Amino acid sequence: MTELREVVVCSPLRTPVGRMGGVLAPASALELATTVLRALLDRTGLDPAVVDGVIGAQGYPTMEAPAFGRVAALDAGFPETTTGYQLDRRCGSGLQAVANAAMEVQTGIADVVIALGAESMSNAPLYTVEGRRGIPGGGLMLHDALARGRATVGGSRFPTPEGNVGAAEVLRAEYGIPREVQDALALRSHRRAVSAQESGAFDAELVPVEVSGRRGSVTVDRDEHPRADTSLEALAALRPLLQRADAAATVTAGNSSGQNDAAAACIVTTPERAAELGLTPMLRLRSWAVAGNDPLHFGVAPVPAANLALRRAGIRFDDLDVIELNEAFAVQVLACLADWGLDAEDPRLNPRGSGISIGHPIGATGIRMLATLAHELPALDGELALETMCIGGGQALAAVFERAA
Repeated sequence: MTELREVVVCSPLRTPVGRMGGVLAPASALELATTVLRALLDRTGLDPAVVDGVIGAQGYPTMEAPAFGRVAALDAGFPETTTGYQLDRRCGSGLQAVANAAMEVQTGIADVVIALGAESMSNAPLYTVEGRRGIPGGGLMLHDALARGRATVGGSRFPTPEGNVGAAEVLRAEYGIPREVQDALALRSHRRAVSAQESGAFDAELVPVEVSGRRGSVTVDRDEHPRADTSLEALAALRPLLQRADAAATVTAGNSSGQNDAAAACIVTTPERAAELGLTPMLRLRSWAVAGNDPLHFGVAPVPAANLALRRAGIRFDDLDVIELNEAFAVQVLACLADWGLDAEDPRLNPRGSGISIGHPIGATGIRMLATLAHELPALDGELALETMCIGGGQALAAVFERAA
């Protein structure tokens, strides 16, 4: 086999992140995806005919856009020669799309691939599996894809009846993490995200979205989820989600990630092809790794995944300038940090906020994080970054990136 080619990431972009039922709710995941793909072409001047394929990550698809990457590419104006497909590794889907694109480029299967992630959790489907052979006597049962996916993600052998929240409470009990410490991390996340918004730090990575509503078209150019008005007192007043079942429960809507809408995309290619196309690489992929564990402990799966990715890159935590650890729950971030021996106030950790403040649009999150860290590294005069996230069902994904310019 020939030697693997070097891979670079160019022009990572993202839409603003909308709240559940918020300003982006009228837009489907496909509409968000086509918006970010068109912006990627416009800002880079890339000829869509040179793109070999689009890998579309999405956690809550419907058959309105099957093989999501292909349909999004066609709707965005790419030629019919552009291939595409869809993948789902839950919370890690976006970063997995980048990894898959990298493998295609590294092996010479493709030269230019776009990794795309999109989610409209506001429009996640209600579905039935009971109507194909006639309607049962009691009528059809409609499942909420959001809730159902969290309850079934461990399969029949590893049930998660209380979903990811229940698994987060398992870590709270085992690691002895107090509610106050979780809320403090959540507040810090919001303050960092709001500060980034106010300073314009997100501007270069953002793509405005035009949304049609009853009162006409509205341009959305700002993340909706960060809360400038939150406080420790406000967070402490929120009721734990599982309080009725567990009097010691601590996980609330305030110290958990949001349910959100967004899309993000980036170009994956070789340095040589980037130069030919007039693209400016922002990151080099140094290594990546995936790990699996007990679904009830999925929140600490980033520990083995990140450890392996760092080992493959030949570096340690001390060598990193940015650590982007998605905040699915404050308690799982704190559990990971405890295992790594890192301080929760480490300035390298999510310098501009993460899932609790910015939001967690499942399929888009991995590339949203990538877009943010690509701009954080030069702003902080850093060279190396780790991106990692836990994945519902007992998995985690991690990647080490090096600043390319």
